[in-house]
Amino acid sequence: MKKNPESSWETSSSWYDKIVGVKGHYYHQMVILPGVLRILAENKVPKPHLLDLACGQGVLSRHLPKEMHYLGIDASNSLIQSAQKEARLPTHRFLTHDLMQPLDLPSKNFTHATCILAAQNLPDLTPLLETARRHLLPGSPLIFVLNHPCFRIPRQSSWGIDEKKKLQYRRIERYLSPLKIPIQTHPGERGESVETLSYHLPLSSYSAALKKAGFYIDSMEEWCSDKKSTGKMAAMENRSRGEFPLFLTLVAKKN
Repeated sequence: MKKNPESSWETSSSWYDKIVGVKGHYYHQMVILPGVLRILAENKVPKPHLLDLACGQGVLSRHLPKEMHYLGIDASNSLIQSAQKEARLPTHRFLTHDLMQPLDLPSKNFTHATCILAAQNLPDLTPLLETARRHLLPGSPLIFVLNHPCFRIPRQSSWGIDEKKKLQYRRIERYLSPLKIPIQTHPGERGESVETLSYHLPLSSYSAALKKAGFYIDSMEEWCSDKKSTGKMAAMENRSRGEFPLFLTLVAKKN
């Protein structure tokens, strides 16, 4: 197994680009992007400028209203190149930069910022939050979409079935402890596989990091899967799917 945590998203860029595609993977299209676009619309301003932190290959940019200016930033040059190939508007720009390092852009007038399914890939939230604070206008929202840190902890959470109660339940083995968890990008394939790292934090750590960086949490949403099961297990699977959300979305605003 090839291990290169420091550049894991560059070495995994072709895999990530393939599974996300131009429009996004299933949950991008059906759950995440509709939710993010709704929140952006609820925070509408006359001249919107969006800063997309850890943008990957720019899937969000291809779903935005045409009037919204956009800058996507990611550490993977390969993903940024893919984003640039799919860019259709001159007001959409992309920049390769490691968000673990300070970034001082000429523009300080961003009206919105996003970080979608990426915060849990960063060993420290502080540099990213400082970049957002430095470039957002006061009162502007920072939209964090996370794999739900309470219910989706890699290697520390799983599904189980209670035969007596005829219920599917979620088993959580660890939660409060910060964790660094290696993730195989091709777990079912033989031969070498690249690892990426997932960093688990409890909710209180996200709240504390945002407060320290000069943000307050304005709202919080939990998004479930919209999939429906069929067959003899459908009732319990659909019930549990609606009780345990896949994603947590924090909308924080700059003080």
